[in-house]
Amino acid sequence: VQLQASGGGLVQAGGSLRLSCAASGRTLSNYNMGWFRQVPGKEREFVAAINWNVGSTYYADSVKGRFTISRDNAKKTVYLQMNSLKPEDTAVYYCGARNSAVIVTGWKNYVFRGQGTQVTVSS
Repeated sequence: VQLQASGGGLVQAGGSLRLSCAASGRTLSNYNMGWFRQVPGKEREFVAAINWNVGSTYYADSVKGRFTISRDNAKKTVYLQMNSLKPEDTAVYYCGARNSAVIVTGWKNYVFRGQGTQVTVSS
Protein backbone atom coordinates (compact mmCIF):
# COMPACT_ATOMS: atom_id res chain seq x y z
CA VAL A 1 0.00 0.00 0.00
CA GLN A 2 1.33 3.39 -0.99
CA LEU A 3 0.02 6.45 0.83
CA GLN A 4 0.06 10.07 -0.28
CA ALA A 5 -0.85 12.74 2.27
CA SER A 6 -1.91 16.25 1.31
CA GLY A 7 -3.91 19.23 2.46
CA GLY A 8 -1.65 20.89 5.00
CA GLY A 9 -1.15 24.63 5.14
CA LEU A 10 -1.23 27.77 7.23
CA VAL A 11 -4.42 28.72 9.01
CA GLN A 12 -5.39 31.08 11.80
CA ALA A 13 -6.49 29.79 15.17
CA GLY A 14 -10.13 28.79 15.07
CA GLY A 15 -9.93 27.91 11.41
CA SER A 16 -10.27 24.60 9.60
CA LEU A 17 -8.25 22.36 7.32
CA ARG A 18 -8.93 19.00 5.72
CA LEU A 19 -6.11 16.55 5.23
CA SER A 20 -6.30 13.73 2.71
CA CYS A 21 -4.46 10.43 2.54
CA ALA A 22 -4.85 8.67 -0.78
CA ALA A 23 -4.01 4.98 -0.91
CA SER A 24 -2.94 2.95 -3.90
CA GLY A 25 -2.05 -0.65 -4.35
CA ARG A 26 -3.88 -3.45 -2.63
CA THR A 27 -7.40 -3.32 -1.31
CA LEU A 28 -7.88 -1.74 2.09
CA SER A 29 -10.24 -4.40 3.36
CA ASN A 30 -9.40 -5.28 6.97
CA TYR A 31 -7.07 -2.30 7.27
CA ASN A 32 -6.95 0.48 9.81
CA MET A 33 -5.89 3.93 8.73
CA GLY A 34 -4.45 6.41 11.16
CA TRP A 35 -3.28 9.99 11.43
CA PHE A 36 -0.34 11.00 13.57
CA ARG A 37 1.53 14.24 14.13
CA GLN A 38 4.96 15.28 15.21
CA VAL A 39 6.66 18.47 16.31
CA PRO A 40 10.43 18.85 16.47
CA GLY A 41 11.94 17.29 19.54
CA LYS A 42 8.87 15.23 20.39
CA GLU A 43 7.69 11.76 19.57
CA ARG A 44 5.14 11.18 16.86
CA GLU A 45 1.75 11.11 18.54
CA PHE A 46 -1.52 9.47 17.65
CA VAL A 47 -4.33 11.71 16.44
CA ALA A 48 -7.11 9.53 15.03
CA ALA A 49 -7.78 6.20 13.36
CA ILE A 50 -10.55 4.51 11.43
CA ASN A 51 -11.36 0.90 10.70
CA TRP A 52 -11.79 0.66 6.94
CA ASN A 53 -14.43 -2.04 6.98
CA VAL A 54 -16.89 -0.86 9.60
CA GLY A 55 -15.94 2.79 9.88
CA SER A 56 -15.37 2.75 13.61
CA THR A 57 -13.16 5.58 14.80
CA TYR A 58 -10.92 6.47 17.69
CA TYR A 59 -9.46 9.83 18.69
CA ALA A 60 -6.82 11.23 20.93
CA ASP A 61 -8.35 13.22 23.78
CA SER A 62 -6.61 16.36 22.58
CA VAL A 63 -8.57 16.42 19.32
CA LYS A 64 -11.85 14.79 20.30
CA GLY A 65 -14.78 16.95 19.31
CA ARG A 66 -12.69 19.05 16.94
CA PHE A 67 -11.27 16.56 14.43
CA THR A 68 -13.17 14.00 12.38
CA ILE A 69 -11.66 11.09 10.51
CA SER A 70 -13.58 9.59 7.62
CA ARG A 71 -13.02 7.47 4.54
CA ASP A 72 -14.17 7.31 0.96
CA ASN A 73 -14.16 3.73 -0.24
CA ALA A 74 -14.42 4.57 -3.92
CA LYS A 75 -11.49 6.97 -3.78
CA LYS A 76 -9.50 4.85 -1.29
CA THR A 77 -8.89 8.02 0.64
CA VAL A 78 -8.97 8.85 4.32
CA TYR A 79 -9.70 12.38 5.46
CA LEU A 80 -8.98 14.29 8.62
CA GLN A 81 -11.28 17.26 9.01
CA MET A 82 -9.74 19.61 11.53
CA ASN A 83 -11.93 22.33 13.00
CA SER A 84 -11.37 24.87 15.76
CA LEU A 85 -7.67 24.61 15.21
CA LYS A 86 -5.30 25.75 17.93
CA PRO A 87 -1.65 26.80 17.75
CA GLU A 88 -0.75 23.61 19.60
CA ASP A 89 -2.09 21.62 16.64
CA THR A 90 0.87 22.88 14.64
CA ALA A 91 2.85 19.84 13.50
CA VAL A 92 3.77 17.66 10.58
CA TYR A 93 0.88 15.25 10.07
CA TYR A 94 1.43 11.71 8.80
CA CYS A 95 -0.96 9.00 7.69
CA GLY A 96 -0.39 5.32 8.13
CA ALA A 97 -2.07 2.02 7.33
CA ARG A 98 -2.17 -1.19 9.31
CA ASN A 99 -3.31 -4.58 8.06
CA SER A 100 -5.42 -5.44 11.07
CA ALA A 101 -8.99 -5.04 12.26
CA VAL A 102 -7.80 -3.73 15.62
CA ILE A 103 -7.20 -0.02 16.04
CA VAL A 104 -3.99 0.76 17.90
CA THR A 105 -2.32 4.05 18.66
CA GLY A 106 1.36 3.27 18.22
CA TRP A 107 3.03 4.58 15.08
CA LYS A 108 5.35 1.57 14.99
CA ASN A 109 2.33 -0.63 14.24
CA TYR A 110 1.47 1.20 11.03
CA VAL A 111 3.83 -0.39 8.55
CA PHE A 112 2.55 1.49 5.52
CA ARG A 113 3.35 5.17 5.85
CA GLY A 114 2.82 8.32 3.87
CA GLN A 115 5.01 11.39 3.79
CA GLY A 116 4.16 14.23 6.13
CA THR A 117 2.18 17.36 5.44
CA GLN A 118 2.81 20.51 7.45
CA VAL A 119 0.00 22.14 9.39
CA THR A 120 0.71 25.53 10.92
CA VAL A 121 -1.83 27.30 13.09
CA SER A 122 -1.11 30.93 13.85
CA SER A 123 -2.40 32.67 16.96
